[in-house]
Amino acid sequence: MELFGLADCNNFFVSCERVFRPDLNGKPVIVLSNNDGCVISRSNEAKSLGIKMGIPLFQIRKEIEKYDISIFSSNYVLYGDMSRRVMSLLSCYTPKLDQYSIDEAFLDFSDMGDTDQLHKYGQEIVKIVGKGTGIPISLGIAPTRTLAKVASKFAKKYKGYHGCCIIDTDEKRKKALELFEVGDVFGIGRKMKEHLSKYGVRTAADFTRLDGEWVRSVFSITGYRTWRELHGEACISLDELPAKKSICVSRSFANEGITDRRQLEEAVANFASDCARKLREQKSLCQQMTVFAFTSRFRTDQPQDFINHNIRLEISTNDSSEIIKRAIEGLRANYRNGNFAYKKAGVILWDIISDSNVQGNLFDTRDRSKISALQHTIDNINRRDGLGTVRNAIQGNDLRKNIKREHLSRQYTTNFDEIMTIKA
Repeated sequence: MELFGLADCNNFFVSCERVFRPDLNGKPVIVLSNNDGCVISRSNEAKSLGIKMGIPLFQIRKEIEKYDISIFSSNYVLYGDMSRRVMSLLSCYTPKLDQYSIDEAFLDFSDMGDTDQLHKYGQEIVKIVGKGTGIPISLGIAPTRTLAKVASKFAKKYKGYHGCCIIDTDEKRKKALELFEVGDVFGIGRKMKEHLSKYGVRTAADFTRLDGEWVRSVFSITGYRTWRELHGEACISLDELPAKKSICVSRSFANEGITDRRQLEEAVANFASDCARKLREQKSLCQQMTVFAFTSRFRTDQPQDFINHNIRLEISTNDSSEIIKRAIEGLRANYRNGNFAYKKAGVILWDIISDSNVQGNLFDTRDRSKISALQHTIDNINRRDGLGTVRNAIQGNDLRKNIKREHLSRQYTTNFDEIMTIKA
């Protein structure tokens, strides 16, 4: 019997911080985005206080002081290493594990016993991973990946499941979909949700009651596959899971901003590198990109400038060196000399396709197979030793320059100078 599991780390960034700060268990905690801008992870206690995902920090200053909410700047070196530990443990429990994101992984449980045994097995996995890493996880098991995602949400929401929810009968499937909002279904985006709402579709069960051919004609093969998956028919492979149609990495610079051209180029190079890495993680290529930088529109007393340059790539790529090179070329082509203080910059990759659909060029001078192998090796080193261990020279030596991180925790697991100290 074909069965899939979806392991999802609970409030992952917050959980990583709590591993080394157990005094914060049971207390409201939030983690902020780059530059300490917005909330990107919340403990359950913070959620219960009404702290919304994505809300800017300055808007909740009063709540932070009133409820004594602990704040952390994003520490991706720590989070990446803790993710590696979680995935390493999970891989011990299945012959096939596919990491989907930093805090999620699909596990193949096909032909691994009946569902009663598998339910106990799943609860054991949750217990061992929690004990071995300190990171609580939720595990959903179902006949399709989309339903496994639904099950993992129930496992996280209801304590009675003890961390593992399994949808193994048609009765359980129908009941779960009745209680699940259609907008929360894996593969149904905001636009699709808005379209469905016009037809009175509110729950996942409402969606399954629609005619399959109508779904296919309106929402293409992607929506139709989601419809079939919710009916219990596995038809989406890992490579066909929802991928981002555009990828953007941008940042507001601390204090007055950046006035030095080399510093701006260094920042853009790092943004382009992050975009390319995310592109490879979802096994995609981009055909077009945009680089932008602008001064603060609120500082009317200072010179104003706005750079926004679109670049079309002759051959689709996810190579960091190529994407960085084109981003810097675009920035330099539009850079004006002057006393400009750039407050924000970024890189956007778009016109994204699967890496299995690349169209070659007879006159291409780059050996893309060798470049791909080299990039794969670099990614492995950076995953093992920390982001930015191997990088392009133009990215500079200090990847944290001009980033506001006033609440940064230690790199407990990767930096000998920052390991925990214990007083005996």
